[in-house]
Amino acid sequence: MADHSVVTKERFDQGFRYQDYIDQINVNKDRFQRYYDTAIDVVDENDTKDFKDLMNGPGGATRVMVVGEDWCPDVYRGMPLIARIAEVSGMDLRIFPRDSHLDIMNEFLKDGQFQSIPAVVFYTEGHEYLCHWIERPALANKDMAEINNKIETEMAGQDEQTVRRARRDQINGRFPDWQKATVQELKELISKAVNK
Repeated sequence: MADHSVVTKERFDQGFRYQDYIDQINVNKDRFQRYYDTAIDVVDENDTKDFKDLMNGPGGATRVMVVGEDWCPDVYRGMPLIARIAEVSGMDLRIFPRDSHLDIMNEFLKDGQFQSIPAVVFYTEGHEYLCHWIERPALANKDMAEINNKIETEMAGQDEQTVRRARRDQINGRFPDWQKATVQELKELISKAVNK
């Protein structure tokens, strides 16, 4: 992250609120809703308490920014979970479409070079940067590699549409576990940043 962020408190406040973002997107509204519905079940009472504690303590995470695009599977699967966490904890969530805010995206590149989304950034009430999380949980990366290897082996020679459908079905079947892993990763990341 840059020493002087382009994400000032004033700019943060210009971001979309979740429902406003959903209202203006062009694709995948149904998928955003599906994953928001699953997030309701994933973020339980203990998680809610943990996020509220991380928000309300000294230097707590009271603001969260998401950079994403409506066409991206990691975004339409992940952003609804972030929205649910913000909703139950009281965090102020703001969303910026990546492709029209590349200056923001470039502060939060994955491995310092990739514009991976969603990029989820946590701030204090005074808008001090705490931490950020990018794209998907480690479990998802592990599972996706296994799914891809399995699909390539078992479906060699089949048409591309059939292979894509099989891959998508297996990924979608794993997603509730990925949402739980995301919740855990975020709690650990924010806790480390708040308690340093």
